[in-house]
Amino acid sequence: MKQIDRYEELYTSFRWLVPDRFNIAHECCTRWAAEPERVALLPGDDPTAAPVTYAQLQAEANRLSNALSERGVARGDRVAIVLPQRRETVVAHIACYQMGAVAMPLAVLFGPDALEYRLNDSGAVVALTDAQSAATLATVRARCPQLRTVIACDPGVADSVDYALLLAAHPPTFHAVATHADTPALLIYTSGTTGPPKGALKAHRVLIGNLPGFVASQNWFPQKDDVFWSPADWAWTGGLMDALLPTLYFGRPIVAGSARDAAGHFDARAACELMQRHAVTNAFLFPTALKIIMKGVPRPRQDYRLRLRAIMSAGEAVGETLFAWAERELGVTINEMFGQTEINYVVGNCSMHWPAKAGAIGRPYPGHRVALIDAEGREVPRGTPGEIAVHRNDIHGHPDPVFFLGYWGRDDATRAKFSGDWGRTGDEAVMDEDGYLWYQGRADDMFKAAGYRIGPSEVENCLLKHPAVANAAVVPKPDSQRGAVVKAYIVLVAGAHGDDQLKSDIQAFVRSTLAPYEYPREIEFIDALPMTTTGKVQRRVLRLAEEERHRARMASASTKGLS
Repeated sequence: MKQIDRYEELYTSFRWLVPDRFNIAHECCTRWAAEPERVALLPGDDPTAAPVTYAQLQAEANRLSNALSERGVARGDRVAIVLPQRRETVVAHIACYQMGAVAMPLAVLFGPDALEYRLNDSGAVVALTDAQSAATLATVRARCPQLRTVIACDPGVADSVDYALLLAAHPPTFHAVATHADTPALLIYTSGTTGPPKGALKAHRVLIGNLPGFVASQNWFPQKDDVFWSPADWAWTGGLMDALLPTLYFGRPIVAGSARDAAGHFDARAACELMQRHAVTNAFLFPTALKIIMKGVPRPRQDYRLRLRAIMSAGEAVGETLFAWAERELGVTINEMFGQTEINYVVGNCSMHWPAKAGAIGRPYPGHRVALIDAEGREVPRGTPGEIAVHRNDIHGHPDPVFFLGYWGRDDATRAKFSGDWGRTGDEAVMDEDGYLWYQGRADDMFKAAGYRIGPSEVENCLLKHPAVANAAVVPKPDSQRGAVVKAYIVLVAGAHGDDQLKSDIQAFVRSTLAPYEYPREIEFIDALPMTTTGKVQRRVLRLAEEERHRARMASASTKGLS
């Protein structure tokens, strides 16, 4: 039976409703706290912990807002939140928003250099942290002169203020400040896949800009009994704006849990057990997590009672392999989504209301005017590769609230982000005749080998179909004759042996599927791919390593020629 396509109706009839006064804290917590029993958080990693209600979150946020105010935190001040998925993380966000401060989430996986850079670049005055990150923070605190206070959410952390004692000393009522929709609320640093991270300053209205895509990608969230979960860190845009805040906006429960093993790695069976225990219906699972589940639990519905009705995936291309597996083994059509820190949730699918094409990242979501442009900012014809761009106004000429305010302290970079009213993403795609975008990769990741233009995503998707391949990244290897050849870095599944025979088998497998010039002439097996804290493969790291190796080979050859 042919699926009904409601896309044009939904896209053309959509209108933005952005009030002049708007505050994320009120919309995501305060208004729901009036219902004492409404559950906000479900404990994912600790089955013995009790659920947390919106009322409990609000009372704690009020205490924290009072405490921060007493310590001199004013409107516009940056407050670093260096915490994993836990109760105090949500409290910190609500507390910052309702007092007009700027919340700055930072990943607990950041090392000393990454923390020091962001704390100093932002001028953060307070940091909330746990015991693990407090130890890292302690090594750089002396070099962060503007950081006045560190609040530890775990007991016994030296040179810090105890979170529990601090809250106990302040009242559970707080008079929230009035904020406009354009008032700064968030400072989120880019993942740094192509260069040094930049702080993207976001207004309260950005949450509104994310909602159409969230609702669509989650097959019209919320529905009765919906429960949301994502292992995505709440410190980055995917975890915060694609999972936590939209779920709370609709007053539904979200599971707080990362489903990691003792070594800190995402675990397929832990993820399935968590989704079974909490009857999770909706999820954001980035492609890396889906690959781990696909390889670790190939037939999840045989082992677990899952209630999933919608999965959104983003961060990397999903590809046909994962798409087909999810439909077959999870009974769910993955709604792929495209967005970025600065301009998020702008393209994607909604299998409930329009057909999803395997391998396509979807169509522009309602409210967002999206096109592919060339280097001069001109729209390219359909079927022609171009850079994904989002217009400041929707198709009706109304401002799109999803846009960030600008890069923190980087007016030059903010200007470079735009060609006129088009916000450039740095990602390339092709738009087909039906308006679907087919992702080609970061503009920085595209390369030519023997004169042919190579997009790494297609080759990586093919490699993933091989039973011995758990994950892969494709980069150019400099070559004196061809300019570059295709090289694949491959992570093998447990039990596979990375010998020359397997390399030949993998190469033959790709040659039989893709064009002859796309197969990897060189394969290197690797224990783990370099990843950002947001789960994206850092091809740039691998590409630079290949360039350095090439320079060393050329230097060695030159030295031998002179001897």
